[in-house]
Amino acid sequence: MEMNRREYAWEYKAEVVKMITCGGASATEVAHDMGIPLKTLYRWIQDLSAKPEQTFSGNGQITSDANEIRKLKREVERLKQECEILKKTGAYAKDRS
Repeated sequence: MEMNRREYAWEYKAEVVKMITCGGASATEVAHDMGIPLKTLYRWIQDLSAKPEQTFSGNGQITSDANEIRKLKREVERLKQECEILKKTGAYAKDRS
């Protein structure tokens, strides 16, 4: 059985959460009116309150911290390779002297 998963734009999610937090509507009412599962709506509220600058970054998008870690790991690997090359050329130079 194949499930169709709905995708929502970031702006839409933020607006729906704003309706609850600032508009005074209950989460149950908004979920029913908008056709959004209540559990999903609560997750949006939790995500937005926890990290508003990184909220709703799904669909393969990575956070700035994760991107920085990935970049640093690549740099470490490159430096290790350079170090190995230098060790080998140093040993070669000693043998030739």
